[in-house]
Amino acid sequence: MSTTAERTTITLGGDLPVGRIGYGAMRLTGPGLWGPYPDHDGGVALLRQVVEAGVTLIDTADVYGPHTNEELIREALHPYRDGLAIATKGGFVRGGRDLSTISAVGNADYLRQCVHTSARRLGVERIDLYYLHSGWARDTSFEEQVGTLAALRREGLIRHIGLSNVTPAQLAAAREIAPIAAVTAHFNVAARGEAALLEATEAAGAVFVPWQPVSLTPPGAATDTGAPAALRAVLGPVAARHGATVPQVALAWLLARSSAVLPIPATTSIGHLRENLAARDLVLTPEEIGAITALVPERADEGA
Repeated sequence: MSTTAERTTITLGGDLPVGRIGYGAMRLTGPGLWGPYPDHDGGVALLRQVVEAGVTLIDTADVYGPHTNEELIREALHPYRDGLAIATKGGFVRGGRDLSTISAVGNADYLRQCVHTSARRLGVERIDLYYLHSGWARDTSFEEQVGTLAALRREGLIRHIGLSNVTPAQLAAAREIAPIAAVTAHFNVAARGEAALLEATEAAGAVFVPWQPVSLTPPGAATDTGAPAALRAVLGPVAARHGATVPQVALAWLLARSSAVLPIPATTSIGHLRENLAARDLVLTPEEIGAITALVPERADEGA
């Protein structure tokens, strides 16, 4: 059984303690992640409430907007209070409003520019956690991309390196070059295709950061916290027994799935944010955890 400390805190890179549930700021952009968040003042107020509610890790990326998400975070929260960590990502480019125009670039000068300009937009000298946004770029080897971030870490611009959208093999290759503090991937009650990556991350002593952690539809479908009928048939009664919501049960299951997990649910509602954070105190029984785990196959060999 997890201790209270294990349910509420986790440490990145051996020296950066943060709350066990973070906040994904991605939705504070325009439609299709393009342009500024339409309710600018509301976005500023929400981010301030996120921190007041006790969140100590906020996740963003330079491609959100692009750039507008990082700028909004700085406007709302800079100077950052002690204990608040900001994670951002780089390596994607976007050629227009259509999401199909997103592609990956690994050129060393481009990645260096990404880090420098994200630091400038966020108003920091050193980025707490910087992710390579994917392992997909083909203009430069994956190892060279990680090497670029390792050099920036030595230069003091990055505190900890993370990886996003990678395979277990890429994680292993990256660890030969630099310490990896965190890995982020799509993983939740309904989507278990990255189970092998979770296990590799855990074995490496890194933190696993699921995005869309309360989306209970299959990968690629629109976010839906209500869940398909087969999942609701199990999650609904568990939620009722605990006086909780289905999204809270989904988060509690993730926290129980591994002590290395740090979900980053996204929301534009302070009510939902507080609900998400309350999931840290929801302790599921072994039987409930087993029933939820059995809902979806976990293909441990996938992505190896």
